[in-house]
Amino acid sequence: MTKKTKIILISAIVLFVIGMAVYPTIKKQFFSQKTEPEKSAASGQKESNRNRPLNVNVQIIKYENLNDIYRTTGTMIPDEEVNLSFETSGKITHIYFKEGSTVKKGALLAKVNDSPLQAELNKLNAQIPLAKDRVFRQKSLLEKDAVSLEAYEQVTTELEKLNADIESVKARIAQTELRAPFDGVIGLRQVSEGTYASPGTMIAKETKIIPLKLEFSINEKQAGQVAQGTNLSFKVEGDLNIYQASIYAVESTLDLKTRTLKTRAIYPNRDGKLKPGRTASVEIKLQELKNALTVPSQAIVAEMGRDIAYLYKGGKARQIILTKGMRTESKVQVLQGIQPGDTLITTGVMQLRDGMSVIIDHVIN
Repeated sequence: MTKKTKIILISAIVLFVIGMAVYPTIKKQFFSQKTEPEKSAASGQKESNRNRPLNVNVQIIKYENLNDIYRTTGTMIPDEEVNLSFETSGKITHIYFKEGSTVKKGALLAKVNDSPLQAELNKLNAQIPLAKDRVFRQKSLLEKDAVSLEAYEQVTTELEKLNADIESVKARIAQTELRAPFDGVIGLRQVSEGTYASPGTMIAKETKIIPLKLEFSINEKQAGQVAQGTNLSFKVEGDLNIYQASIYAVESTLDLKTRTLKTRAIYPNRDGKLKPGRTASVEIKLQELKNALTVPSQAIVAEMGRDIAYLYKGGKARQIILTKGMRTESKVQVLQGIQPGDTLITTGVMQLRDGMSVIIDHVIN
């Protein structure tokens, strides 16, 4: 390698080392100059967004009635319902009812064979005239002192025993008859004539649907606000009508698992239109406040243990602190913090800050 070549190579290495040393400083200065306008533009955009007015809806505060309504779901159940069966065993000889028909209390529905009992009853009835005659003759003789009192009492006892046997057979015959225990509707027949029935054999089901009962549960919190005589309204699916009922019974204790109180109401159902088993949407008016100041629930924000809202004043949002009272699903009673005629901001409350500029889009009546 010549001396000239060595000089060139050394010079190149020195220049490379110097370049590597000063490169970071040049790069930092270059990018700083480049991004400064971008940062300035972003900051300006952010400041512009902060100062831009927020479009909101407002509501004029006024006095109104506030109803505390409890809503739950219940089930329609029969006033009475029973599985019909005989009190004795035997072959069914007659079925007198039609499936799905309405029957009156005491109506004969079915009968099992009572021929042996009828024969026994006839036998006993045939002995009655002779027994009565004996009593008559013994009484006449007793009056003439022709027989003893013991002889008279013996024939009298025999007559009474005969009458008791007759009543016993009649009672057993009555057990062969199936009668309706109340006014109601007979369901589907489960047996046919000729079936051997026992006391455990279900013949049909009878249901009393006039009136109907409405069974539902209320929460522990409302347990002290309902009682016998409390009125309620309910609706059933597929029916636009609103029905009225009255609570007639409340369970004595809360259910330990659900912490609810089972309650029953009575609905007249005079036309028999509603059927047991239907689901009902129940509404109970627990309390009504007259002339209360109320605000929508969504207009209140909980912040650091305070309940705050915003009023519209001169194009600005002004923060206020509220004292709440009764609460419903959609509204809250306000005891302190607002006055009738105030303009309350009801939307965008999570974005609002005290003194922020706002524009009204809509006024809610």
